[in-house]
Amino acid sequence: MASEDRTPDKPFESLRQDRVEDVPSIRPQALLEFIGQDALKDKLSIFIRASRSRGEQLDHTLFYGPPGLGKTTLAGIISREMGGNLRVTSGPSLERAGDLAAILSNVQPNDVLFIDEIHRMSANVEEILYPAMEDFCLSIVVGKGPLARSIRLQLPKFTLIGATTRLGLLTSPLRSRFGIVEQLHLYAPDELTRIVLRGAEVMSAVITDDAAGEIGLRARGTPRVALRLLRRVRDVAQVREMSAIELPLAKSALDMLGVDPEGLDEQDRKFLTALLELFDGGPVGLSTLAAALNEDTQTIEDIYEPYLIQKGLLERTPRGRRATRKTYEYMGRPPSIQFRQLSLLDDDGDI
Repeated sequence: MASEDRTPDKPFESLRQDRVEDVPSIRPQALLEFIGQDALKDKLSIFIRASRSRGEQLDHTLFYGPPGLGKTTLAGIISREMGGNLRVTSGPSLERAGDLAAILSNVQPNDVLFIDEIHRMSANVEEILYPAMEDFCLSIVVGKGPLARSIRLQLPKFTLIGATTRLGLLTSPLRSRFGIVEQLHLYAPDELTRIVLRGAEVMSAVITDDAAGEIGLRARGTPRVALRLLRRVRDVAQVREMSAIELPLAKSALDMLGVDPEGLDEQDRKFLTALLELFDGGPVGLSTLAAALNEDTQTIEDIYEPYLIQKGLLERTPRGRRATRKTYEYMGRPPSIQFRQLSLLDDDGDI
């Protein structure tokens, strides 16, 4: 029986961790393996080495940027570099102060507590976090009414790593308590190509440099997207009984997935089509555009717009979202009369 193989001095969680580590991880396990974000890696390397030489925990760290750029991966790397365990949670899951108190009461020295989407924590939970970050103590109220009393528990020295896609939604008191605040940027195509090659090696898939470059080019500057596309291209290669993923196969598979050479997918083209056809290229308000697309405003701001703006296909103005000349060129449409009129006004400096 499985229970007879388990020794009393080795708990089930430890056995599970051993099994997980035996399987190669697609996530980098060290800073040297992490591809891209070179300036950030150099700074983190210095901070980690300095903290370890002093025998201290790393200062609390906040990562911000679009989703899928490696914030969770960096948290895992930091926990390994500091010799502690990684404890992962998210802002929306911390509904009550007791949820956070339960996690903090179990941290060990040099542990890393990673809170994803930290801007979505409630105010009550945030208040519990302040003394934990500054003084490494936890204040708990026991009882109710006249019998209520406050208990102050001392916590081991740990590192809190927060991740957010919307830095502006963090309260100033919380943001000021992070000693390291760093932004993650979108990746260059050559960096994504290296990520795809490494991912294919971990997946035991054979891929040519040209095919990896094509996937990296269409990955929207995001490693998570690049690896997702790699998995789908690998599926196509397996079904077609191809021994290696070569450029023609990669192109046909990506075209089948609806991802064009600019990295735009069906949803992006639906967004641009609505902007041009329903609103004559704008300007149009965010809530109106969200209603037309049957999406919420946060999805549009976090998912659609960043990449479209980076590609020069969308413009944010005080009056709303507007198409650009490049938008019409990409969609193969002539500029609307309204767009030409607004462009003339812009050139004259009237708006």
